[in-house]
Amino acid sequence: MIPRDQHSISRKDVSRAALNVLYGLHKAGFEAYLVGGCLRDLLSGRKPKDFDVVTDATPDEVHRLFKRSRIIGRRFQIVHVRFGREVIEVSTFRAFQRDDLDEDQHLAHEETGLVLRDNVWGCIEEDALRRDFTINALYYNIADFALYDFVQSRRDIEKGVIRLIGDPEQRYREDPVRMLRAARFAAKLGFELEPATAGPIPRLAELLLQVPPARLFDEVLKLFLSGHARASFTQLRHLGLFPFLFPETEECLNGEQGELWERLILAAMDNTDRRLAEDKPVTPAFILAVLLWPVVVTRFDKLRADGMPPAPALHKAAGWALARQVDHTAVPRRFSTVMREMWDLQQRLPRRGGKRADTLLQHPRFRAAYDFLLLREDAGEIKAGLGAWWTRYQQLDEQDRYDMVQALGPNQGSGGGGGGNGGRRRRRRRPRSSGNKD
Repeated sequence: MIPRDQHSISRKDVSRAALNVLYGLHKAGFEAYLVGGCLRDLLSGRKPKDFDVVTDATPDEVHRLFKRSRIIGRRFQIVHVRFGREVIEVSTFRAFQRDDLDEDQHLAHEETGLVLRDNVWGCIEEDALRRDFTINALYYNIADFALYDFVQSRRDIEKGVIRLIGDPEQRYREDPVRMLRAARFAAKLGFELEPATAGPIPRLAELLLQVPPARLFDEVLKLFLSGHARASFTQLRHLGLFPFLFPETEECLNGEQGELWERLILAAMDNTDRRLAEDKPVTPAFILAVLLWPVVVTRFDKLRADGMPPAPALHKAAGWALARQVDHTAVPRRFSTVMREMWDLQQRLPRRGGKRADTLLQHPRFRAAYDFLLLREDAGEIKAGLGAWWTRYQQLDEQDRYDMVQALGPNQGSGGGGGGNGGRRRRRRRPRSSGNKD
């Protein structure tokens, strides 16, 4: 135990909603602690994104205590308590596996050791040892304002070390997603993975194939949309995890154009991190579109070499890339549809003749496709110039835009290397006869 006068955690740094949950549990006679990442961040001088609470009350007891709450989860039952827009996650102390439990209570394992259900309640000491990393196993007691440290959490936080609790191989087999969490924490916090924690990951990375694609999709969002995308990408490749999330992209990165594709992906990561730092919106569709673009282009080139026209070749290549990807990380339709539109616009943006430029400018995905185009130019995938044209076009009035399109000439304006019409002019129709004869 670390008394109040020996640590820097203060209630003034804790959200009002979290304090309401803590005091509500305490007044009802239950133990109540802040736990995990919020304490780690406060001790590291960071502002916590959210606050988690742990208690000896069961999920049903927590649910009865707070009106605006609901029990969620099957593998891990937890309670979400809502105060306005803020949601506090409340979990119950979990215990070690025991042999005296009935079938409904017992931890369910596959032969691989993967935990399928874990709703066995215990005490705080057991709960600490059941957590994944020492940096997430610190507790703040609302009863005495002391920190409870069972696995040298404070020491590792101060040293910037990520250390797995227990035997690393066993813990990774219980839940392979812990390997992704290790990579994410290293990227987010700038901490070093302790050698025994990092060592088994490349050898056990294939265990990710056991994880449902929908769950891996959620982990991918955490990795790439939390403000540390570049560092996450670097960690995933260093630890040998990336091939089991994006296998086709990994193959492209190892191919002849690998350096080009890596520049494109890193540029997208930097762009995403910058937008998040500036509180600008980001969408999973954009980063996923970039990650799969090398796969789409590689497939597109093969189809074109077989004689397929550009438009159907791109459509088929996009479908193939998405179909291969969903076996590893699920991509919801609301994102895959946007991705397809962004890819399609890469082929249409060079074709600016007539009213095409104005039509493209009104497209709901124009801005994302335009940003994508700029990244492709910066990475050297395509010749620079088109992006600058579109940048200027957006800044001008109607007459100046018309002049820009006219200056392109008939061939560049209608084709310009984007495929599709190939720059061909339409034949002029002959005027119809009036039907009157002299």
